[in-house]
Amino acid sequence: MNSFSEGSLVNDAAREIAYQLVVAVNTTYTVAQEIYKVTPGSRIVYKYIKASYQNDPFRVLLDVFLIGFMIWYLVSRRYKRGDTEVVLTEKEVQDLIDEWEPESLVPELTPFQRMELDKTSVLAGQADLKCKGQDGKDRLNFASYNFLGIMNSPVIKEKAISALRTYGVGSCGPPGFYGTIDVHVELERKLADFIGSEDAIIYSQGFSCISSAIPAFSKRGDIIVADEAVSFAVQKGMQISRSQIKWFKHNDIEDLQNVLEEIKQDRIKKKLPLVRQFIVVEGIYSNYGDICPLPELLELKNKYKYRLIVEESNSIGVLGERGAGVCDHFNIPASDVDIIIASLSNAFASAGGFCCGSKPIVEHQRLSGLAYTFSASLPAMLAVAAIEAINIVEQQPSLVSKLSKNSQIMYDGLKKLCQSNLNLEVYGDQGAPFFHLQLSNTLGTREADEKLLQDIVDIAANQGVILTRAKYVLGQELRPPSPSIRVAVSAGFSKREVEKGLQVIKDAAKKVLSKYPSRF
Repeated sequence: MNSFSEGSLVNDAAREIAYQLVVAVNTTYTVAQEIYKVTPGSRIVYKYIKASYQNDPFRVLLDVFLIGFMIWYLVSRRYKRGDTEVVLTEKEVQDLIDEWEPESLVPELTPFQRMELDKTSVLAGQADLKCKGQDGKDRLNFASYNFLGIMNSPVIKEKAISALRTYGVGSCGPPGFYGTIDVHVELERKLADFIGSEDAIIYSQGFSCISSAIPAFSKRGDIIVADEAVSFAVQKGMQISRSQIKWFKHNDIEDLQNVLEEIKQDRIKKKLPLVRQFIVVEGIYSNYGDICPLPELLELKNKYKYRLIVEESNSIGVLGERGAGVCDHFNIPASDVDIIIASLSNAFASAGGFCCGSKPIVEHQRLSGLAYTFSASLPAMLAVAAIEAINIVEQQPSLVSKLSKNSQIMYDGLKKLCQSNLNLEVYGDQGAPFFHLQLSNTLGTREADEKLLQDIVDIAANQGVILTRAKYVLGQELRPPSPSIRVAVSAGFSKREVEKGLQVIKDAAKKVLSKYPSRF
């Protein structure tokens, strides 16, 4: 009887709670209805919400979750200072301060990095093709990009000194803020005429020229299709642009076409909007020394409606009958290439960089090229030096042909060296002003390969020839090539000097590589 009474009491209590809930829900519903009727625009809001959530259960669940999270956040307990605070004595605070050691701003140098710094060559005098080291010994410089041998031309020096006395050392202002000097305008006109383009613009630094020009045109959402062997400066320009970057195999036209076709089909399939599209290559690739197939690139550019950007720091003053670059080499009008960019610090023996193209392309950079807008303009004496360098190239086209002959001698000699079972390969096209010597078989690690190649460089230096390993910013380069020795040629060398340099390279390579017969 007692158990029956207790069960009845429980049932009555449950019915009472259920009744109260029903009353609360009905009351809430009634109040909500009244508010809905008297609130202006409530019907429109209701229809909008209903239409928005129709056939979209995921959105309903998401909003319910967000509303629940907001309610939880509002009612949850707030952290107050002092709740878990530990009070330390002055002695404890001082002990902690004494024990603390700040983290180093830069990581400690590895043995290999220390070797890199210790092996840096220092010249005692001007960096010419024939120069003196700190030990006072004369050496032939096969590491310099002084391709035409005019860096220390007496005429250029005289013109530069005269400009220094007339204009001073620098401009102390960007081109748009009283930094433009008449010799800048003259140099731009000279470059445009020499390349064969409509207009040109100069930058005060070669590296920032390409890394500024690319993001001036290509923005977030645009597409850049680039050769996977482009140099570090080009890579940085593409990264800064925040564009979609697609890669194609080095100098592989078939792979480039496959990439372009894939992008086209993807846009059609997904009905994507049209964006700006660019192909980025180099005239002569810094990392390999080979020439881009410009005619085939132009064919694909026109077929798929892309703009073509060619970085020509290593081909201007080098390729073609006039030395006007890769367009001159293939007898193609420069106007067929949308944007041509190059440094003035190689063949033209000055500093800075330039960009050639149509007038709208050039004028756009005067407002949107960050390195142009916010950097002090090129010193007048360097602009005058570049103008005089172009004059020399135009007046002495034999320099270009002599460079080509010297390059052929070096290329043939390095080829024979690599065929003598010394575990070396040469990279670079005939006609290029430099070549890369790489190991055919690695020692196992990059550092070991670098040290082996550095031994060759050191022995060559002791025998009177300056060489250099190709240097890369490891950790930032997207696809750093294998370690190599870079051998640069110049029109300023005589045939005998080129042959001497070649012989020293052969002797040094044989001396070092003969120590590792079991490793290859």
